[in-house]
Amino acid sequence: MLICAATGNAGKLAELRRILEAQGHEVKSQKELGITIEPEENGTTFAENALIKAQAICVASGIATVADDSGLCVDALGGAPGVYSARYCGWHGDDEANNDKLLVELAQVPAQRRGARFVSAVCLMMPDGRHLTCMGECLGSIAFERLPGDYGFGYDPLFVPDECGLPGGGKRLNTEGRSYSQLTPDEKDAISHRGRAMEHLQMRLPSFLEEQHVLGSDDD
Repeated sequence: MLICAATGNAGKLAELRRILEAQGHEVKSQKELGITIEPEENGTTFAENALIKAQAICVASGIATVADDSGLCVDALGGAPGVYSARYCGWHGDDEANNDKLLVELAQVPAQRRGARFVSAVCLMMPDGRHLTCMGECLGSIAFERLPGDYGFGYDPLFVPDECGLPGGGKRLNTEGRSYSQLTPDEKDAISHRGRAMEHLQMRLPSFLEEQHVLGSDDD
């Protein structure tokens, strides 16, 4: 199926493209389709924002569209930054400033209280207005300093997942304490919040499309 990936974030696009293509879909970014609109994500939940984004870009593209809204929820901060993850520092899209603020907020928080989870809502919107939203999350903790690697973006250098993926499938405990940005794409996709949401989408997609086909037949 041809799917538009509704994001202008290069790191997120790379993940969505990698995961969707591995599932057998053809992916076009909104930029490749000449879509420049940026819908206002004013929802109060990840699912609401994913739907807002998917709906707007689907209308503009005319093809099936996948949008993701995701963020970091830190236990010691009452779940913040949450849906405001991309603009935690006060403005949108400054990864370094967001990471700096998070480190300051957690400066006096001990290791045992630095638990966190990444959450992702992935919404597939069809041109007929029907949509499917799937959730995924990854548990972990926040490091005391950036743990940069060759991969990742956003809060990835600070987030240490509890698990990491194995070559050929499966997962294991992240005994080395590597950050998201230090995991290879395969290691991350197997356990990441976005990877898990996309797994749920893949499992539910056949019945969703079959239901759409039946409804379309009834309308003929």
